[in-house]
Amino acid sequence: MNARKTTLVLPNLIYLFFTSTLVKLGRVNSVPSRPLFACDSSNPLTKSYLFCNNKLPINQRVKDLVSRLSIDEKISQLTNSAPAIQRLGIPAYEWWSESLHGVSRHGRGYRFNGTFDENGTILNGTATIKAATMFPQIILTASSFDSQLWYRIAQAIATEARAMYNVGQGKGLTFWAPNINIFRDPRWGRGQETPGEDPLLTSRYGVSYVRGIQGYTIQGKKTSQHLQASACCKHFTAHDLDNWHGITRYTFDAKVSKQDLADTFQPPFQSCVEQGQASSIMCAYNRVNGIPSCAHYDFLTDTARGQWHFDGYIVSDCNAVPIIYEQQGYAKTPEDAVAAVLSAGMDVECGSYTTRYSRSALEQKKITEEDLDRALYNLFSVRMRLGLFNGDPRKIGSFRKIGPEQVCSEEHQNLALEAAKNSIVLLKNVNNLLPLSKAKSSSFAVIGPNADSPQVLLGNYEGFPCKTTTIHEALQLYVEGIKYHPGCNAVECSSAEVEQVVEIAKAVDYVVLVMGLDQTQEREKLDRVDLVLPGKQQSLIKSVAEAAKKPVVLVLLCGGPVDISLARDDDEVGSILWAGYPGEAGGLALAEVIFGDHNPGGRLPVTWYPKDFAQVPMTDMRMRPDKSSGYPGRTYRFYEGKKVFEFGYGLSYSTYSYEFASVTRNTLSLNLASYANPFLKGSNITQPLLISHMSKQFCETGKLIAVVRVKNNGKTPGRHPVLLFVKTGVQIDGSPIKQLIGFESVNLNEGEFKEIEFPVSPCEHLSKANKDGLMTIAKGVYFLVVGEAAYQINITA
Repeated sequence: MNARKTTLVLPNLIYLFFTSTLVKLGRVNSVPSRPLFACDSSNPLTKSYLFCNNKLPINQRVKDLVSRLSIDEKISQLTNSAPAIQRLGIPAYEWWSESLHGVSRHGRGYRFNGTFDENGTILNGTATIKAATMFPQIILTASSFDSQLWYRIAQAIATEARAMYNVGQGKGLTFWAPNINIFRDPRWGRGQETPGEDPLLTSRYGVSYVRGIQGYTIQGKKTSQHLQASACCKHFTAHDLDNWHGITRYTFDAKVSKQDLADTFQPPFQSCVEQGQASSIMCAYNRVNGIPSCAHYDFLTDTARGQWHFDGYIVSDCNAVPIIYEQQGYAKTPEDAVAAVLSAGMDVECGSYTTRYSRSALEQKKITEEDLDRALYNLFSVRMRLGLFNGDPRKIGSFRKIGPEQVCSEEHQNLALEAAKNSIVLLKNVNNLLPLSKAKSSSFAVIGPNADSPQVLLGNYEGFPCKTTTIHEALQLYVEGIKYHPGCNAVECSSAEVEQVVEIAKAVDYVVLVMGLDQTQEREKLDRVDLVLPGKQQSLIKSVAEAAKKPVVLVLLCGGPVDISLARDDDEVGSILWAGYPGEAGGLALAEVIFGDHNPGGRLPVTWYPKDFAQVPMTDMRMRPDKSSGYPGRTYRFYEGKKVFEFGYGLSYSTYSYEFASVTRNTLSLNLASYANPFLKGSNITQPLLISHMSKQFCETGKLIAVVRVKNNGKTPGRHPVLLFVKTGVQIDGSPIKQLIGFESVNLNEGEFKEIEFPVSPCEHLSKANKDGLMTIAKGVYFLVVGEAAYQINITA
């Protein structure tokens, strides 16, 4: 043993001998097999460790800690279930916890059925907290277009997570959410987890969520020296296929153009890092242009850490490292796979492959100890930022006040209800069928496989809800004697009891049909192969609608869109509501909407395509259309085919009008670019110019403020999302049909109007990506568009 190692080890041996002696003398009960928390003040050696001195900068503390570790100890920490380093008093840590729309039962970090002991073993039957607030699934919450709402939900989730951690039901504070992949294809089983198909909407959602989870203000300012919890932006990048016709996410090679990367797939991650200050990124299973995401040096190191200045840890998706060798064949040996990910910039694996093969990779000189040190620096930095090396983390700052009473609190359950109500989308309402009358003289029936299921309300990555009220149960709170029938044997509806439900429909005044999908139809590892309702659902809708006395109300629970053109165009289907997977309060929210206690205002965050779109290969990653081959393009920005419903579509019990009250300027000159690019002086600018060549003067002084006046012309108060788009006068070189550049959600009473200020930056909002993936701006005519209102902006040379 060399002198340095002797210096490090001897104090620990003395401490263990001292503590063991006290046990023998009866002064203490026992020596715990694992430390409960790092830098324990009861450990006499704590003060001797620089990494326990919380007055020092974190970077200095982490360097000290890493310098004390042996090679084997370093390797042991490269997995999600990191073991204790007992001789330094460092406890075990679980990196894998989930919190997509509430503290989840999935992952390994949190349990609702017991507490963890010092060894990380779950002690069943000891749980204090047996449920957590389950908010709506993300695809629905996105429909509110309300950044404040998303932030408040994330705050509530972080509070409940800390509460569970404080009572021993969590063994980590790192949560692998949000999912900010673009919902590129409507068949994707995990599209339900995302904020939709638009880069700006997805970016704004990700920033709001990360700030709420980590304990920042909504403006991004830190409120504490410690993170409340750690958020993770996933799955980096171009990840939106799970299992389609036997092609899986594990082997799929996403062929993505530089142009699509620049203006579709990367912006949400860039915003999540730069604006949200996320403390983690998860690299994906799939390859991108031949290179596995977790072995992609350009993405992980050059882009995330280099260009975006990411400061946090990078984790693999679970078992993404072995597939690089075993399924993708990208690496020739297990050691090559480990070397590829560590060299690219990955820090920790969800799995154990890296811990199994790092030693041999070191011996074969495929990685260096410096690779391990870099990864450990990033990992322990985040643990320290969480306050996990300052003694008992349950007693840190304001976090010590968070207890079980804050889980499933009335405030959080009300927030779950508010989120569901403000996100439900009214797709059709002929002759103002909705809201329905509460008159006791009316009779009602609720029919459908999703009408009385509490589980379907939750979506995936769910936890155990505080309480749930099914749609059937919630409707009964308004009217008595509602007749109920599931109609189908299950959501797949392979068999339907048509005669029975037709007789029910004939006997009542109003029928509410609750149809759609569930996790047997769309989920992780399962993409759809079509865009229609399962089995006999469509024929059941038609039969009931034909038999009913009045037009029926159709409620759809689903994450991905479905082609309901037949119901949309059927006069006997009077109203259609889309409610995604609305969370634990979803049944109550729908009842309030159906009976008029809430005015719906949600707007679709995805395009609803016709069923023929299923002919487009899901593996084709192109966003832009190709007329030569008939490829239609994807999302509202580029898709040129027919639509069932548009992105941003949504009705209300009120009508709203818009006008541009003022715009601070209507003409911008590209001549200012000459300050940044002297070669353009005196030239006639005819080609798009690179934003990177723009002067700061142009990007800053060219900003304008568009003031939009929105008015509620109806007789019902409502919360209404206002969406601002930009269109170009002439579409060239793959420019979007239109592009969302701003949104705001406002409350308006009947007859009330409000003015909303939208900042418009030419470099950010009027630019587009060229084929090399570089952002450019061109002279020409642009239109700011809100609803039917438009305002012309001219960019001159």
